[in-house]
Amino acid sequence: MKNLALASLAVTLAGFALSIAMGAQGAWSWVRAFCEAATVGALADWFAVVALFRRPLGLPIPHTAIIPANKARIGDSLAVFVRDHFLDPTTLLEKIRVFDPAARLGQWLADPRQARVVAGSARAWAVHALNLLDEQAVHGAIQAFVVRKLREWNAAATVGEVLAVLSRDGRHHVLLDEALERLGAYLHEEQVQERAAALMVKYARKEWPRIAKAINLVKSVDDIADSLADRLARAVLDELHDVLAQPDHPLRRDYEAWVGAYVRRLRDDPDLQARIDDFKQRVIDHPQLQEYVRGIWREVHDSLKRDLFSEDSVLARHLEQTLMSLGRNLGQDPELRRAINQHVLSGAERLASTLRTGVTDHIAQTVKGWDERHLVDELELSMGRDLQYIRFNGMIVGGVIGLLLHAGVMLAGR
Repeated sequence: MKNLALASLAVTLAGFALSIAMGAQGAWSWVRAFCEAATVGALADWFAVVALFRRPLGLPIPHTAIIPANKARIGDSLAVFVRDHFLDPTTLLEKIRVFDPAARLGQWLADPRQARVVAGSARAWAVHALNLLDEQAVHGAIQAFVVRKLREWNAAATVGEVLAVLSRDGRHHVLLDEALERLGAYLHEEQVQERAAALMVKYARKEWPRIAKAINLVKSVDDIADSLADRLARAVLDELHDVLAQPDHPLRRDYEAWVGAYVRRLRDDPDLQARIDDFKQRVIDHPQLQEYVRGIWREVHDSLKRDLFSEDSVLARHLEQTLMSLGRNLGQDPELRRAINQHVLSGAERLASTLRTGVTDHIAQTVKGWDERHLVDELELSMGRDLQYIRFNGMIVGGVIGLLLHAGVMLAGR
């Protein structure tokens, strides 16, 4: 295209020279007027186009090479344009609000084909993740990372914080009540009382065989044990009932004091902290525990792989059904859609506010960092044909204007 533009310029120059040689009279005067004006127009447009990108003929003519000379200003202006028109929070949020992303998502997921596509993609990613975990280096790195974090973990402080949370507002008394109720139900069972009686008889016959035999002559030791077990159970149950019914029972006060003291010791007692940390280290280093954990991981890993590689994957089918159910719920529940849209809008607002500065600086710095020659070449390449058409248009328009001016001169001379 560039060669064609140069050839057209050469044709106009040749036509202008030929018309001069032929005397520029009659029809040749019209040829001269057209070719002369067309040449001027083509050269003027060539100069204007070249001046945008570089200095014509390398001459230091003022106000040429406009784009390279104003690269920094162009970068700043482009960055501000993107910031104000694409990342304006008000405009962006209004477009998202009109788009109604929750409703669109619900319609999309309600389609079984789309849910199947999403489930298939998730399944493929899960398979890739499991294959990655099969790599010995990755497996070793993850294990080393977990062990290192466990060794660094302050177990005593964590236990203290958990107990402090559990004991806040009397929550630990709920746990005590539950434990006592379960203990009472256990002691009330007939089988438990029978086992307790049997244990008493066994112990008495072992420790005091002669006394047991003598008592057995008067009354059966088994009956006495049954009676003792029953009375012991009733006594314990009565005490448990008192503890449950009395918020200020001595057992509750002792329990309260013990929990508070233990939480303080977990926070402040170096000896207790050292013992807990030592126990933690021994658990981490225990070979049987490590082998047990590895065995569990192998079983879970193999089970997941078998299911994911299966054509009738339970996990994939469950995910597909869950996605379709979510899509139906989004279509039927306006409150759910409103909540999701609100979260999307809040996230978009925070993201737009964060990106405004970052993206603006990134665009400006990127444009400023471009090589000027590379920038000019890329722009010319992207607009190549249009630039040549500018030269063609300049030549044609110049030629037509030349004809009009020549016609005006001839009319004026009559």
